[in-house]
Amino acid sequence: MVTAATEILFGVHPLEEALRADRRTFEVLYIRKGKAQRRLAAIAALASGRGISVRAVDETELRRLVGHGGHQGLCARVGPLPVWHPDRLLETIAAASRPPFWVMLDNIQDPHNLGAIVRTAYCAGADGVVIPRDRAAPPLPSVSKSSAGALEHLPVVRVTNLVNLIRALKKEGLWVAGLDAGSETQVFTTPLDGPLALVVGGENRGLRRLVKSHCDLLVSIPQARVFDSLNASVAAALVIYEVFRQRQSA
Repeated sequence: MVTAATEILFGVHPLEEALRADRRTFEVLYIRKGKAQRRLAAIAALASGRGISVRAVDETELRRLVGHGGHQGLCARVGPLPVWHPDRLLETIAAASRPPFWVMLDNIQDPHNLGAIVRTAYCAGADGVVIPRDRAAPPLPSVSKSSAGALEHLPVVRVTNLVNLIRALKKEGLWVAGLDAGSETQVFTTPLDGPLALVVGGENRGLRRLVKSHCDLLVSIPQARVFDSLNASVAAALVIYEVFRQRQSA
């Protein structure tokens, strides 16, 4: 039975990246009985080398631990992902030697969308993501799975009040850009290579009114046809990589 202080992390990529990142505490790694695939054996060896208990269990036990069959042959009882306090974010920005780039998520509630955004942010060189504590998907194992393990590496800041953090980031010199489908300012013609916080709204409502009002500017993604706006994680990926492109060209 999983206690409040631990959770079950599952899947090849999340477990491999969690071991490499060395941010979580590991209690025990469970691996499916029988001849292990080469990659599973390598993960088990990595865990053993760090003094982590490795136990061979049958398929039924793996399903019971994870709650479904998507475990890919292994799981682990681990401590929660460490998250940053907002003060640490502000200290990091103050000490940064290059223009900071943070992705702020305004009530993204689907764990798959959160995982996809985290994966993109990590690959594109963002410094980390900020998520609210309420009415938003938390950084649980399902998010690590959706991010292919990127969550295990990327700093995550959890805040009670997103607007207060936006105000604080502005004082540190960051430009705050909100992604809003109704804006006439297109992202591909807007300079985004300076100190930046990109704010992405939730799946159904987009940016909340108060959050939107505190952004320095709002940008949109042009579309060739009149249609409903893009999925939140797809829209975020396009803008995050536009920031990456501009910074590479600067």
